[in-house]
Amino acid sequence: DFLDEIFIKHKFDTVIHLAAQAGVRYSIENPQAYGESNLTGFINIIEASRKFKVNNFLYASSSSVYGLNEEIPFRESHKTENIVSLYAATKKSNEIIAETFSKMYSLPVVGLRFFTVYGPYGRPDMAYFKFTKSILEGKEIEIFNNGELYRDFTHIDDIVEGIIKILERIGNTSINKNENLSKIFNIGRGKPIKLTDFIEELEINLNKSANKIYVEMQLGDVYKTYADISNLQDFCGYHPNVDFKLGIKDFVNWYLSYYHNE
Repeated sequence: DFLDEIFIKHKFDTVIHLAAQAGVRYSIENPQAYGESNLTGFINIIEASRKFKVNNFLYASSSSVYGLNEEIPFRESHKTENIVSLYAATKKSNEIIAETFSKMYSLPVVGLRFFTVYGPYGRPDMAYFKFTKSILEGKEIEIFNNGELYRDFTHIDDIVEGIIKILERIGNTSINKNENLSKIFNIGRGKPIKLTDFIEELEINLNKSANKIYVEMQLGDVYKTYADISNLQDFCGYHPNVDFKLGIKDFVNWYLSYYHNE
C-alpha cells in the first residue's frame, strides 16, 4: 500500500531498483533477510512498476549468479546453474521474475550483473572496507584461499556512469513490441585484480602494513570474477575509466576524511 501511494504521487517514468540485502557470507547466517528483501521486496517493486505502467525497469543483479563458472571472461550467455550461495540464488531469481513480468506484461526490463563495486560510501561489510579499518587499527586481516582470489573491482563512478548511459539509450529508443524486452548486461571493469595486489595498494595509500593471516577458501566464495562487458559497450557505449590504483586512492582519501573524528 505504501508503494502504491508513492507510485501514484510521483508518476515514475523509470524505476531503478538497486536496493537489496547484499553479501554472500551474511546470507549463510541470516537467510530469512534475503527472502524478505530480495524476493518479496523485489516482487513488490516490479509489481508496482507493472501496475502503474512505468516505461522501463532497471534492477541490480550480481556477478555471483555465475557461481563456479570456469569460462573466462564471464559472458551473459554463459550458464548460471552452478550457484554457490543463497545471495546468488535470490539474484538469479530476480532475473527470472523480471523476465517473466516482461513477457507477461510487455514491461521493458534491464538487469545489471554488478562486479565487486567499491569506492566512497561503500558497504562497510565488504572486504576492502574491513581491510582498511583493520589496517588502520593494527588488527589482523583474513585473506581467503591464501590470497589466490581475483575480483573484477569496479569503481562506483563507472557504475553510475554506466547506468546513466543505459537510461539515455533506452530513453531515446522507441519500443518495438516484437523485440525481447528483457535484457541482461554485465557491468564491471573487465580487468580482474588479484586480492593481494588490491591489499598492497591499500597499504601504500594508508602508509601502513597489514597484519595478514592466510586462510582457506570460505563457503560460498568463488575463485575469480571477470566481466565481459562488450555487450554493454555495444548497447550504450559503456566504457569504465577508473584505474584500480586511482580508485583505491580515491576510497582511502574519502575514508580518512569521513572517519577522521572516530
